[in-house]
Amino acid sequence: MSYEMIVLDLDGTLTNRNKEITPRTKEALMEAQKRGKIVVLASGRPTAGVEPLARELELSRFGSYILSFNGGMITNCRTGGVVFSSVLPMEANERIIGLAEEHRVDLLTYQGSQILTNNKECPYAKIEAEINHLPLCQADLRKAVTGPVPKYIMLDDGDYLAMVEPRVKAALGRDYSVYRSEPYFLEIMPKGIDKAQSLERLLDSLGMKREQMIACGDGYNDLTMIQYAGLGVAMENAVLPVKKAADYITASNDEDGVGLVVEKFML
Repeated sequence: MSYEMIVLDLDGTLTNRNKEITPRTKEALMEAQKRGKIVVLASGRPTAGVEPLARELELSRFGSYILSFNGGMITNCRTGGVVFSSVLPMEANERIIGLAEEHRVDLLTYQGSQILTNNKECPYAKIEAEINHLPLCQADLRKAVTGPVPKYIMLDDGDYLAMVEPRVKAALGRDYSVYRSEPYFLEIMPKGIDKAQSLERLLDSLGMKREQMIACGDGYNDLTMIQYAGLGVAMENAVLPVKKAADYITASNDEDGVGLVVEKFML
C-alpha cells in the first residue's frame, strides 16, 4: 500500500533549530503535494501559530490540513473549515483559573489570534508567544474568557510544576487530560484528545486507512501518532521512547530528516 499522507510535528521535526524548514525538506514536501499526497502539520500550537508554516508550504493550494492544540482541532486549509474540534466545557474556566491562583502559577489560554495571560511578564508565557508569533495580552482571565477554549497552560519552573501536576490532576478528575509538554508548561485539555485519536477521525473523513499514513515526530506528545501510523518515524533527535516506538529513524531536524523520509517513501 502506498503512503498518501504524511503527518509532521513542527518543533524539532519539520523545523530545524532556527525554527525554519530547510530547503531540501521544503522541496520534497512541495513535490509530494504536487503528486496528490496530503501533508498534515500536527502541533500543540494554536491554529494561528501553525498558519505561517502552512502558508510557506502552500497547504491551502493543495488541500492539506492543520492539526492544532495536540489534536483539539483539525482545519482544512483549502476551505478554512473545521473538520473536528474539542473544547473545554465552560464550567472548566472558573475551576482552572482558581487552581492556578491556589497554586500561585501563571496561566495562559488562546482567543482568536492572541494569547491571553494573567501575567505578560512571565518568561514562560513569552516563550509561548515567541514560538507562535502571536501577541501576548494581559487580562483578567475571569472577565476576558467568555466562551469555551481548547486548552489552558499553567506556567512555572519545572521543579515546582512537578509538584503541582498531580494536585491539578486530582482536583480536575478523569474528564481532563493534564500533562507537561515542557518542564515549564502544564497543559490542561479535554480528556481523550491526542494526535492519534484526531488523525483517526481525519482518516475516516477522507476514507483512508492508517496504513497509508506516515507520522514523523520527536517528542512525547508524538508517541501516540507514531504508534498509530502505518509508518512511524522518529527523528534522530527524538526522545528515547519515541525512538523505541518508531518503525524507522531518520536524520535529525537539522539534517533534512523529514525531507529524506519524503524522498525515500513518497517520491
